[in-house]
Amino acid sequence: MKVQRFFAQSMSEALRQVRDQMGEDAVILSNRRVDGGVEIVTALDYDENMARQRLGDAAKGATNGSRLAELQADQHRKLESELNRSRDRIREVRDGQSDQGKSHQPRPEPGDQFARADLAVSTDSADEFSDRAYSGELAQMRAEISSLKDMMNAQGSGNISEKPAVNAVQQRLSERLQEFGLGAELSSSLAGGHREGRLEDGWKQSLKMLAAGVKTSRGEWGSEGGVYALVGPTGAGKTTTIGKLAAHYVLRHGPESLALVTTDRYRVAAHEQLFVFGRILNVPVRVVDERHTLDDILDELSDRHLVLIDTAGLTSSDKGYEEQLNELARSHHQIRTHLVVSATSQPRIMKSVWHCYKMAKLSGCVVTKTDEALTLGEALGFVMETGLPVAYYTNGQKIPEDLHHAEPVPLVRMAVERLKQLQRQPAVAV
Repeated sequence: MKVQRFFAQSMSEALRQVRDQMGEDAVILSNRRVDGGVEIVTALDYDENMARQRLGDAAKGATNGSRLAELQADQHRKLESELNRSRDRIREVRDGQSDQGKSHQPRPEPGDQFARADLAVSTDSADEFSDRAYSGELAQMRAEISSLKDMMNAQGSGNISEKPAVNAVQQRLSERLQEFGLGAELSSSLAGGHREGRLEDGWKQSLKMLAAGVKTSRGEWGSEGGVYALVGPTGAGKTTTIGKLAAHYVLRHGPESLALVTTDRYRVAAHEQLFVFGRILNVPVRVVDERHTLDDILDELSDRHLVLIDTAGLTSSDKGYEEQLNELARSHHQIRTHLVVSATSQPRIMKSVWHCYKMAKLSGCVVTKTDEALTLGEALGFVMETGLPVAYYTNGQKIPEDLHHAEPVPLVRMAVERLKQLQRQPAVAV
């Protein structure tokens, strides 16, 4: 997370600076009037969960996102103030050193070679004295500035500014969280919040913090209605999940108000599986192609309560990648695009997929293949760090039984049970 402060004479000028320097994705943490104009504190890749972890105890009084953003902005102001104060102190010391050096210089008569020699010796002595007198204080303040810069850089890069684990319980807790599947950085952050007490107490506290950090969608798509699109890499389970969602809806509401759409016109026979679902469930399936744009099809299906859109599993190097995502992002219909993430993927791959598809203005995610993953901490850590709300998760191929609406606490409990199952398995000799 990159935090930056802007000053301008007017709010419009300040906002222009924000757009020019940080882009359209910047989040405004706070704005206020100051002497001579206005001040805006903004952030890129702002995440409330990570902000709470960085602020620690100070965030306990933040009952809403607005108050939390103000606390984050205040912390940034304090760090900048401390950094400027230390710079001023070094400047004062240097100015004082320069003045004292000048006061030790004798004033020889012009043309006096011996006096000029004395001047050189005297100047060298004054410099040596000045260096001895101020080197200790300068070194101390340089170290202070270096420390403050590290804190500012940590805040800007999104690194958690909690201190590393300092006792055996915290260290063991961090290791246990990594066995759970969380990344090293997130594990250290959660473990660092456990200041004292038994390991089991810290474990329970960390799981509560994890459950609080995992966002989920409140309502189910069938009840709320609307247009939903699933994006993600090939093999993540988009089409199968569409089939489960469609079957679940038909069982409850019937097929009359449901429609399926696919934008996958890049692969031969890519939409055959979706047509099979359509025939079985007796719901129409429309294909976006050169003659029928996505918006044209959605206009025709405006009377449908629920429309589910399947997409091609393209990467940034594939032809049609940007075209497909732009169709979703620029549609005049309100499309809620969700990223489909396989729980069996490595954390780096999950992050890479998120970066690849976030230009589609993601509203949330669907976690698939939870039954095939050894641990589920990787998926939970991913949704916590990206802030994507989890709408559904799947744990098998059965339609529609293996589709479940996501809730934070049951997800964490399932992950804990999966860890216990893994620990009960006998070690395999290599």
